[in-house]
Parts: sequence; structure tokens; C-alpha cells
Amino acid sequence: MNYKSFDGDDLAFLKNLCGDERVTAREAIGEDYCHDELGGAFARPDVRVQVVSVEEISKVMAYASEKGIPVTVRGSGTGLVGGAVPLEGGILLDTSAMTRILELDEENMTLTVEPGVLLMDVAKYVEERGFFYPPDPGEKTATIGGNISTNAGGMRAVKYGVTRDYVRALTVVLPDGTVAELGGKIAKNSSGYSLKDLVVGSEGTLAIVAQATLRLLPLPKAKISLLVPFPDLAAAVGTVPKVIRAASVPTAVEFMERDVILAAEKFQARRFPDSSADAYLLLTFDGASQREVDLAWDEAAKTCLANGALDVFISATPERNESIWSARGAFLEAIKASTTEMDECDVVVPRSHVAEFVLFSREVQKRHGVRIRSFGHAGDGNLHIYVLRDELGEEAWRKRLSAAFEDLYAKARELGGQVSGEHGIGVAKRPYLREALSPEIGALMRGIKAVFDPKNILNPGKVVPCE
Repeated sequence: MNYKSFDGDDLAFLKNLCGDERVTAREAIGEDYCHDELGGAFARPDVRVQVVSVEEISKVMAYASEKGIPVTVRGSGTGLVGGAVPLEGGILLDTSAMTRILELDEENMTLTVEPGVLLMDVAKYVEERGFFYPPDPGEKTATIGGNISTNAGGMRAVKYGVTRDYVRALTVVLPDGTVAELGGKIAKNSSGYSLKDLVVGSEGTLAIVAQATLRLLPLPKAKISLLVPFPDLAAAVGTVPKVIRAASVPTAVEFMERDVILAAEKFQARRFPDSSADAYLLLTFDGASQREVDLAWDEAAKTCLANGALDVFISATPERNESIWSARGAFLEAIKASTTEMDECDVVVPRSHVAEFVLFSREVQKRHGVRIRSFGHAGDGNLHIYVLRDELGEEAWRKRLSAAFEDLYAKARELGGQVSGEHGIGVAKRPYLREALSPEIGALMRGIKAVFDPKNILNPGKVVPCE
């Protein structure tokens, strides 16, 4: 698509609107704004605009729509699929300064925030007041706007669900600058199409999230974690459905392998509570009382031991919990630090096929001569499979990475899975999404994009499969 070439008049308009200090021209934009966390996609915007209000976003979009300038929205830039990379240049709309917590409504149990508020700040704010925001993706410095854009999941999804389940209302700015209110503080709604839910997970391709009203729960009074070593991965993951079928659903069910734990130990320069077994499950239980939690974990521990667990380590103190969960939170960075470059296969498969898929990834490792490391959310079938470059040359790396991804995504389709469980599509996974969708569904997605954004100026080149 032909977009307007950004020029001095456009820069002058934006500076007049937002001020010189919040508008950065192309040549002064740092490289951090040209890629996301993994860095596979790289493109420099013509201008970075740091907005601070709904009104500013609206005026920027109205101008961009009139002139035909592409706009890409960015929060903290912690994505892994190039979703916030401005492929077509144009305006990089930075919402990271929109960090106000606007309202805590205790009666309706909602929190209204601007999109730049960090996930960890939301959690701290509501927990200090006796409330609980369940979505818990691994990157706590991500913004709420980014979480909404990717429908982020995280470790607690097995019990509590994902971001979409906790978005009550959105204030959005459409590509032409129109401000729209979607949803509300109501607990149920059957009034026409759910446009709010369509925007959640759309990765900034349909509308810009300018405010969000989040659903809260009462803060659980008790919590405990179990670290459970198994002789091998198949035994560990094979136990998961049996644990989940028990009376109390765990808050989180994570799987991890010894190689990843050792990488985290080296990265953090601190010991994991146990690293002697080949595979582990990490289970967490929470509830309204200690008795409720004790009954739940006792049943889970017995189930694990009956299915081949070597031991059950109970983590009931804040210090021990911090030791375990800080290591789990460092897995991505630890793997990243162990190699020269990497890319991720963020698939989701039925729980019953988690072990089969991870074992298949080991076959792919041997078949294509690349090192692969994995961990993930065994409770909901969301796996993070990382292909590592190590010392491979550029041509060999690209060839082997592509071949490995083709095999991994084909296997996910074979097992009834999907391309992404929580990190989104962005640009990196777009070809694999096209393979996963029928032509009819691809056409529907393109039609939805065309209705919201007929000029294709909002985050072009992302998510929507090509014809």
C-alpha cells in the first residue's frame, strides 16, 4: 500500500500538538524503539510521539488518517513477535507515559487505568487494598495496554483464565481518530457483537487502547507452591491431567527441564531448591482459607507421588516461594544469555499432547542440528519452545530455524493446536498463522481489518494473514 512520505510539515504538526520534548524525529530515535524483546524484526519509524491523553491519541490518528501515514502503537516493547515494530515507518505512538490509575471501584470490583500502567504496578496497587488481578504473564514490566493487545495469559491461566476474561470496558481510538467506549462495568452483556472482545488480542491492528477498566477478584488469603521432581518429562507432564481432574484446580501448573533450571542458576548466580531431576512440575494453589489450600495441595501431592514423582518439595514461606518463582521468571532471560540469538515457537496444544509435543521438539533438535530449550504452562497446553543459534552462521541459522519452525508448527496443527498461546502473531508468526487458518477464516479476518481500518494505517503488516 502506498503511504504518504513523512515530511517536515507532519513533524511540525506533531510538535505543535504534543510539544518538542515528546516528539523525536527519525535520526534521533534510539535503536530500542526499532525492535522488540527478541529483535528479529527491525524497522525505524519516521517519528516517535509520546502521547499523554486520549485527546492526543485522537488528534494524532485523525491527522494520520487524513494524510495516509501509518501508525504503530508501542508500550514497553516487551513483545516477542515484532508486534510493535513500525514496518512501514511513519508514526510510532508511544503510550508508555500514560501511567495513571484512574479509579478503583470497590463496589463493582473494577480498576480503571491508562494503557501505560505496568502489570506489576497494577498487581501491587490492588493487592495492597485487598483485591486481586489474576492475569500473570511472565514479563511483569509489560504495560496493561500491551497485555490487552496480545490477550496475555501467563501462569495462572489454568485456573483464572486470560486477560480477555478480566477486561470489563475499553476506551479506544479508531484509526480515523474517533473515540469509542466499548463494554462497561456490567458483569454480563448480550447486546450485539462484543467489539470489546474483538479489540482484545488484536495487537493494535484494529484500534488503540486508551483506557481500560479491569475486573478484580478478592485477594486469596492463602497460597502454597509445590516443586515436584520426576524421572523424565513424559512422567511429569503425563501427571498434569490427573492433577487438574482433582477437586481443586491448581492456580498454576508449570513444567520445566533440568537444562533450563541450570541456565537460570547460572544467570541468577543462585541455587534452585533442587536441580537433580530431569523434569519438574511447579504447582501453585490458592484459596480463601489455609484449610482449603492444604486439602488441595495434599491431594495433588498424593497424585504426583502415585504417578512416579520422586519427591514433593513444599514451599510455604515467602522466601522459598521467591526463590522458586524468581528462577521461573528468569527462564527466558537465562536462555537468551546462553546463546547468540534465538527465536520462539509459542504454540498451544491440548493438555493431553503436551509431552508428545515437547518430546517431538527433541527430535527436531537432532534433525536440524540446532539446540532447543523449552518450558511452559502444562496446565493449559501453552509451550515456549526456543530455537538457539549459538555459533551458526547467518545463512545456516536462517535455514535451520525455518526448517525447525515448519516442523514444530506442523506438529502443533496435527495435534489440534494453534500458532500462539499468549505472545500473539505480530510479524514473526504471520506466515504460520496463514497455514493454520482456512481460506474462509483468513478472509473474515481481512474483512474485519478492512471495516475497522479501511486505509490500513494502523500497525500494517501484522497479524492478518495475507491472501
